[in-house]
Amino acid sequence: MLTRRPRRNRKSAVIRQMVQETLLTVDDFIFPLFIIEGENIKEEIPSMPGIYRYTLDHLMVEIGECLDLGIKSFCLFPSVKEDKKDRAATEGSNPEGIYQVALSSIKEKYPEAMLMTDVAMDPYSSDGHDGIVEDGKILNDESLEVLGKMALAQAKAGADIIGPSDMMDGRIGYIREVLDDNGYTDVSIMAYSAKYASAFYGPFRDALNSAPKFGDKKTYQMDPANVKEALIEAELDYVEGADFLMVKPALSYLDIIKALSDNFDIPITAYNVSGEYAMLKAAAQNGWLENDKTMMEMLLSIKRAGASAILTYFAKEAAVLLKK
Repeated sequence: MLTRRPRRNRKSAVIRQMVQETLLTVDDFIFPLFIIEGENIKEEIPSMPGIYRYTLDHLMVEIGECLDLGIKSFCLFPSVKEDKKDRAATEGSNPEGIYQVALSSIKEKYPEAMLMTDVAMDPYSSDGHDGIVEDGKILNDESLEVLGKMALAQAKAGADIIGPSDMMDGRIGYIREVLDDNGYTDVSIMAYSAKYASAFYGPFRDALNSAPKFGDKKTYQMDPANVKEALIEAELDYVEGADFLMVKPALSYLDIIKALSDNFDIPITAYNVSGEYAMLKAAAQNGWLENDKTMMEMLLSIKRAGASAILTYFAKEAAVLLKK
């Protein structure tokens, strides 16, 4: 006779909910948003159905709707015109630029919103890389000064969390020192610690028109084959003062999320990236997968792996379902 019958704990919805080990809530989400210059523009990104580039007026409306759904955390990404890009990404630290103006405007209207930023040169760089380029080489130490100026400008504009996504060595410690020296000791840093050189970023680069003008990013983003290297990167960011450690992408790197969660005592976050979003949307449009159930299963798997927070383009859709 069977003594242990695990199915007894699955026999009703009430019991299943009672023994559920992982709980996904709207508080877990950080919603990435794209901003463009101009007025009265809301344009859908073709490779990301349901995701838009907004001018600031429409972005304010979108954030208001999200707050009503319980989404309180946002990460802003700028789509910058080509004539404002240069080799040193100077527009990234312009206090009158689209990014800093948006941050301060959002904070003024919605002080309760948590704003995370992106610190990287590629949206503002004429080369499309995350560092200064010289003779085809990405310069590490020379790029840190640019990143520090960018982080400081974002902190001054009202950023709650700085998100260095560039993968330059030593940038967390450098940015922490810049912020502290200028009185921004309370501004957090969410380090893109394990950011892989992934094929899943394509739709995002389309959204920002930020693809590299030559070569690839494999000299600074990580090899998808490596796990131990992720632990090294995370340890360096931890020691340099990061408040969060991030894994990007999420779904193909659940083992990395688990590894960081097991080895570090600060929150681990995960970026459910554009390609992961686009795959499900394409499959759902073709009737191959059921959008809502698959979406929630994907998000739950990221949380189950150990993520304390998830940057995801599904945030608004998932919030609607969770509110029902």
